[in-house]
Amino acid sequence: MEAQPILTTARLTLRTFSLADAARVQELAGDPRVSKMTINIPHPYEDGMAEDWISSHATAFASGERVVYAVTISDTAELIGTVSLTQITETDGNLGYWIGVPFWGYGYCTEAAGALVRFGLTEYGLALIYARHLTENQASGRVILKNGFKHVRKVTMDIQGRTRILEHYERNA
Repeated sequence: MEAQPILTTARLTLRTFSLADAARVQELAGDPRVSKMTINIPHPYEDGMAEDWISSHATAFASGERVVYAVTISDTAELIGTVSLTQITETDGNLGYWIGVPFWGYGYCTEAAGALVRFGLTEYGLALIYARHLTENQASGRVILKNGFKHVRKVTMDIQGRTRILEHYERNA
């Protein structure tokens, strides 16, 4: 696959990030309510972190390591979060996402994740996509289940010096 394609849903456009998105990423991801529900977003979200993250996307896509999308509202082009497939191997990948707090509760995350799961299984050719969420993040679990994943097991991980329990789900092609 040469260039990362744009994906669309009924309400959303999933596109590549640009450095012009960095301030918005820092604003949304910097909310402690977002970082509290993820294992990969630090708090505080410091200056330069968004630029570094965005700058890594093109190389990661080209190498087949990671596919990262900016989630935008189609009607306004407003950036509201991200959805990604990471840790990609020849057969599988890890679904990840976050949506900014002002946009919680509208089904945007479920919609964006669904588009990326379909892309990953059909266009990208993955046989399996897995997803994990912190046990206390039940909203994330609902996003995963609504996209056809099955709960497989609990996983205990040491994350930044804390033992955390994650729920592990899988969906086959």
